[in-house]
Amino acid sequence: MSMNTQGRPTGIGTLSAASTGSALIPDEPLLFEIGDTHHSGVDLPEVEIDDSRLGGFARKTKLDLAGLTEPEAMRHYVRLSRMNYSIDSGMYPLGSCTMKHNPRLNEKMARLPGFSDVHPLQPVSTVQGALELMSQLSHWLMTLTNTAAVSLTPKAGAHGELCGMMAIHAAQQARGQGHRTVVLVPESAHGTNPATAAFLGYTVKPVPAREDGTVDVEAVKAALGPDVAAIMLTNPNTCGLFEPQVIEIAKAVHDAGAFFYCDGANFNAIMGVVRPGDLGIDAMHINLHKTFSTPHGGGGPGAGPVVLSEALAPFAPVPFVRKAADGGLELVEHSEGEALGRITAFHGQMGMYVRALTYMLSHGGDGLARAAKDAVLNANYVKARLQDAFSVSFPDYPAMHEVLFDDSSLAGTGVSTLDFAKAMIDEGYHPMTMYFPLVVHGAMLIEPTESESKQTLDAFCDTMLALAADAKGNDKERFTGAPTRAPRRRLDETRAARSPKLRWEPEEAAPAAAAE
Repeated sequence: MSMNTQGRPTGIGTLSAASTGSALIPDEPLLFEIGDTHHSGVDLPEVEIDDSRLGGFARKTKLDLAGLTEPEAMRHYVRLSRMNYSIDSGMYPLGSCTMKHNPRLNEKMARLPGFSDVHPLQPVSTVQGALELMSQLSHWLMTLTNTAAVSLTPKAGAHGELCGMMAIHAAQQARGQGHRTVVLVPESAHGTNPATAAFLGYTVKPVPAREDGTVDVEAVKAALGPDVAAIMLTNPNTCGLFEPQVIEIAKAVHDAGAFFYCDGANFNAIMGVVRPGDLGIDAMHINLHKTFSTPHGGGGPGAGPVVLSEALAPFAPVPFVRKAADGGLELVEHSEGEALGRITAFHGQMGMYVRALTYMLSHGGDGLARAAKDAVLNANYVKARLQDAFSVSFPDYPAMHEVLFDDSSLAGTGVSTLDFAKAMIDEGYHPMTMYFPLVVHGAMLIEPTESESKQTLDAFCDTMLALAADAKGNDKERFTGAPTRAPRRRLDETRAARSPKLRWEPEEAAPAAAAE
């Protein structure tokens, strides 16, 4: 038997701890840089390829993949994982984008074969359990929000936002109100709101925030007119405040013949305590990851169900689950009447549905309310501990799930919000949200979540206070040079954003590519 490679050892086998930085903080090269294409981790016999079976698609050039053994490849990825910061490795105080603990019970349930192996094209009679789970999840979401319908199919919060606004657009078209082409978006709304409205062809009209960070009902009334289709209001808003005039705003919007879209991204602060339907909302998306502890980030799979009022329920997209005449459950796959039709190929992300319903059932209604209250309590605890050293942007209201500071406390130190955030990395924390929302200068938005203990919050606050003292003690270099203890030092963020290197190329090919 002849071998088609040179066999072991490969290039990676020659790497030592000294050449990779250190055993604790490795300076890990790319996979292509630690192996080479002249060796292989496994020896395979030459194979004879029958070209006739490849239809002319046989590869004509070398694959040029680096050859590694299984242990070598595994160690590479484990080293990479040690460079990653996640909610499982430490507190993640990212504001306006909840990073809470994902209970392992959720993961265990999602891996049950009946859910993890389900296929969207299976006969309905074979997936009654999955449909029952979707029905129960829908019931919980409609009950918690006091709304008439829900669509589970949107794949993310922004997608749910689009779905809700499409329902509003369809309803107004059905009413013969195509002249309504303007959507009001307060300055304290999420950034996706104006993008969603513009994507649907609406003209976005901003509503200024009051000095206290909330929306003035009189400003909304002044902006309303016969051409306004809807308002997109985030509540609690991105300043971490519950809108005190939300009911009056909803009434004014409805009196003007428009719809009230609520960005429900911050529903985790009020779940089980406030039902958005009682506030007058017509549509609201819910980020399952933020409120119901499904995994966050990484590009998905995500889920952003949208709930709809009675006025918008007829326009909900398909597919959805309903009771069948025989007492079982069926999927409505084709739109009827004025429904939107299909906005995704299939029925949504079953894995996220299982995790979210597991979280709901394991907490119960009272437990969900307790989680929301704990999130608010923790945010106000952080606010109370830090308010003497940092500038609270809107001190007149209690913080909801997150607390917002501006950079006025750093004035004269030569330390910016970005510098401060980089120093937090050296102290073992993921930075808070920086420079958002835009209504305050140098924003620092902190969301501790309900899943952190008092001891963890105290350790975090102690670190923040110590950093603030150092900044005000003229230890500028500690901040402007940070991070110094992370696997990567201070990055050129402008260059990374404007000139990203997204494709690996061998060194000899790099000059030619650079000249292109």
